[in-house]
Amino acid sequence: MAARSTRKRKQHVQQNLFRRGGKRRGAGRKPAGARAAGQHSRRPDFKASQPLHVTLRLEPAIGNLRRRTLYKAMRSATITAALREHVRIVHISLQRNHVHMLVEAGDRQVLARGMQGFQVSAARHINTALGEGARRRRGKVFADRYHAEVITSPTQARNAIRYVLSNWRRHKEDRSGLAATWLVDPFSSGILFSDWLELQDQPWMWPMRDTYDTLVVRVPRSWLLAEGWKRAGGPISAREVPGERP
Repeated sequence: MAARSTRKRKQHVQQNLFRRGGKRRGAGRKPAGARAAGQHSRRPDFKASQPLHVTLRLEPAIGNLRRRTLYKAMRSATITAALREHVRIVHISLQRNHVHMLVEAGDRQVLARGMQGFQVSAARHINTALGEGARRRRGKVFADRYHAEVITSPTQARNAIRYVLSNWRRHKEDRSGLAATWLVDPFSSGILFSDWLELQDQPWMWPMRDTYDTLVVRVPRSWLLAEGWKRAGGPISAREVPGERP
């Protein structure tokens, strides 16, 4: 009887030690990728009157985003975003491995839905462009979650506009080849920005080639992106080189 009781107690202890379920340290899917060390913090809250500077990073396998086929893919995604009205993309620029945008959204949930829709649309168009014939590429397009910075002052708004539209100069994309003859980045919505210093007192915008299709952006509704930024230093020169992002 004593031996049988001991055996039952041992089995009971073993079941407790190796049970499944419940909260365990280190459980769950492990992060992957070059930026896996970054923690997923809660999205910042903001008011509908406060625009945001959003950054999206691409997977290395996508290659250089600044080429004609991928430009057209991203342009299609901006058209989809404009039609859906979840977020309003006011300014955008395509760099080699990341995208900068200034957007407006009603609240944090609307921003999340809008950015998810934009990323899904962009990924579909990019994978189609990178496919072989009728076969679409498979795999991730964006490397991690988007980063959003709330813009709360005229100075911050002016710096953000300059940073997004002139980011190509910071990456020295304007120093060689045909790009050295450009004043505004053609892989951005800069050609649609009417408040460049170089356009002051001019009766028209810069001329565009008939074969050039611009990225699709919206007229700003927020005071900061429409008028407020002008109180922090006046017109922005297309020749300015933005500094490091805060």
